[in-house]
Amino acid sequence: EPSPHLPAPKDVEIYSYNFQSVLRWSPVPVENGSVLYTAHYRTGFYKEWSEMGCARTPRTRCPFPAPIRRRRWTILLRVRAELGPLASPWVHTPPFVAERNTTLGPPRVSSVSVSPDSLLISLTPPFPPDTGDILQYHVSYWENTTSPTEKKLSESKTLFQIGNLKESTLYCFSVQVQLKIYSGHWLEGQQSAPECHRTALS
Repeated sequence: EPSPHLPAPKDVEIYSYNFQSVLRWSPVPVENGSVLYTAHYRTGFYKEWSEMGCARTPRTRCPFPAPIRRRRWTILLRVRAELGPLASPWVHTPPFVAERNTTLGPPRVSSVSVSPDSLLISLTPPFPPDTGDILQYHVSYWENTTSPTEKKLSESKTLFQIGNLKESTLYCFSVQVQLKIYSGHWLEGQQSAPECHRTALS
């Protein structure tokens, strides 16, 4: 029975980065005793709630279990606090769809090869792509001068070249990834920190 004396968890949110998703919340303060938490999930199709693998846990976070790590499913979650026989009201999250609501991190720059007029860049995507994923990499690059002018380049490959550069000159670049999602829209990733390399001397 929900108790008016035990407050419900606050700041309940789904944190999702590169399709790794976690339900988290703030601890419920009580005078004495230790509060435990129980979290449930259900999908947009079924009205039945299922265990998330976080029943009566002292932790204030619960990773998504394998059955709901689906990018396109609509997931609903709820969590409550429990103290002995007392239980707080459930707190429900808004519907979550990983493909729309996750944050994509920046791609990792695996290697950069310099030549007099180009930089050859190799990237690793921020998450292991599924079969059929369409990824686009957006590259911004500029000569490291007092008034840099930025140029842009889009690539679908993880190995590509920035060409037509001056020799023995310092160039900087930053990369972000976009993933084409089911609706036909693109999910934009975060920009990588700029990285600078000097082209070779011919």
